[in-house]
Amino acid sequence: MIEELLPPGVTSSEAFDDAAPAPLFPAEAALMQGRRDRRRRQFATARACARRCLADLGRPATALLPGPGGAPQWPAGVVGSITHCAGYRAAAAAPASAMAAIGIDAEPAGPLPRGVLGLIASDTERSHLADLAAADPSTPWDRIFFSAKEAAYKAWYPATGIWLGFRDATLTLFPDGRFTTTLHPPLPPPVDPHYRGRWLAGPHLVLTAVAREHRRPPQEAAAPVPASAAAPV
Repeated sequence: MIEELLPPGVTSSEAFDDAAPAPLFPAEAALMQGRRDRRRRQFATARACARRCLADLGRPATALLPGPGGAPQWPAGVVGSITHCAGYRAAAAAPASAMAAIGIDAEPAGPLPRGVLGLIASDTERSHLADLAAADPSTPWDRIFFSAKEAAYKAWYPATGIWLGFRDATLTLFPDGRFTTTLHPPLPPPVDPHYRGRWLAGPHLVLTAVAREHRRPPQEAAAPVPASAAAPV
């Protein structure tokens, strides 16, 4: 499913349960000590998905430990993202030379718990979601909204190390499966704060993804043709 949201050059892997063996590296196992078995198995399956992505990129398997902000630390030269929720685990990765940032998120397809939307959305955003819900009440717009902000933050934080809250992002959803986000850090941003992403909503899952390519410098304007080289009239 997640591959439908990602551009060429990004590899992905997903699982819908924890049935397949998913051994952990010692440092990862130590991190999971004392956690509930369900949480440990979920973590292990998600890491197995990430290691399949690394294998697709020709990279060796390695421990993927959380960094200071909680995001998994990928090997040098790789950008990626991991997500997991009830009934779904996934990872996506690409060479850092090809992609500047990746963020993916998965959520159950039900509505957000009561009171959450007011904490994460502005009045303007809530009005936008109400309009979408009026046009298509069968789609869990508030859950897609939450997930899309998560995906954008997962792309932002590893590139900047700057923590942001849900209210520090302005997001617009489009019924055709796209979304746009503008982040509002307290200081001038070190990277472009505008993100574009895609979403997918199924009967049980909501998936969102942001994958940003490196910006290419604008092509130099064509040099004017010297008068001596102009075609004769």
